[in-house]
Amino acid sequence: MLSQIAFWGAVELGLVFAFVAIGVFLTFRVLDFPDLTVDGSFPLGAAVAAVLITTGFNPWLAAAIAMVAGALAGLVTAFLNVRFRILNLLASILTMIALFSVNLRVMGKPNVALINADTMLSPFFGLGLREVYVRPLFVGVLVVIAVILVWRFLESDAGLAMRATGANARMARAQGVDTRRQVYLGLALSNALVALGGALFAQTNGFADVTSGVGTIVVGLAAVIIGETLFGARGILLALIGCIVGSILYRIAIQLALSTDALGLKASDLNLVTAVLVAVALILPHLRRGGARS
Repeated sequence: MLSQIAFWGAVELGLVFAFVAIGVFLTFRVLDFPDLTVDGSFPLGAAVAAVLITTGFNPWLAAAIAMVAGALAGLVTAFLNVRFRILNLLASILTMIALFSVNLRVMGKPNVALINADTMLSPFFGLGLREVYVRPLFVGVLVVIAVILVWRFLESDAGLAMRATGANARMARAQGVDTRRQVYLGLALSNALVALGGALFAQTNGFADVTSGVGTIVVGLAAVIIGETLFGARGILLALIGCIVGSILYRIAIQLALSTDALGLKASDLNLVTAVLVAVALILPHLRRGGARS
């Protein structure tokens, strides 16, 4: 069984990566664009926020600038794909690789500590709640706001145009939709959310590291798939809620696996546990459909 601190720590991390899951949902499910840029834009958001906070910037402003940096990273991928017709997967890989060097340039070193710096959470620690509750509650409120905004956007005319682009780009163009603009908008919005997750990761954990983005896309995909398995295709709002639930369950499952002595797993087995959980998440929908057919 998990201790209370381990459980709430897993919930907190799941809520932070919920921003990644929402961003991945926008590209993979709404826009039908396999985007690996998130492996670079997540640490980019953490790097930008950490460096700005350590130089005296307001942490909220630092997070907003981090979102802009993430959006710019998404625009680079979109530009390579739309303007030069580079395959979407390859364009995102090129941007992801370039961002590793960019992140090192931003930080000037492999990691930046925020141990004694004021963050977005600092004002809430003196309200009488235990620290173990403050962090997930704070991040949870931000996640709810993000879900409402993204849901309202996807239900708007602009959001419907983006959904049409992902469903059938040729038909969308025939209806007068500028599909190229939708690709730019979708990738910018997705990576802005991922970068916000990176900024929150740096502020809740007290550091930004250049390697923190390794496997981010896998975590985001796992959360989306777990959410879809639990909630099914029942509308945009439920899909977004599924991303949050999937992200939290994914983190709790990893924490349980690493905390169970009977399994004999260690912290060094994190990638193995991640691969197994993602494989299970991918297999479950097929088993579910197979059971329904039989």
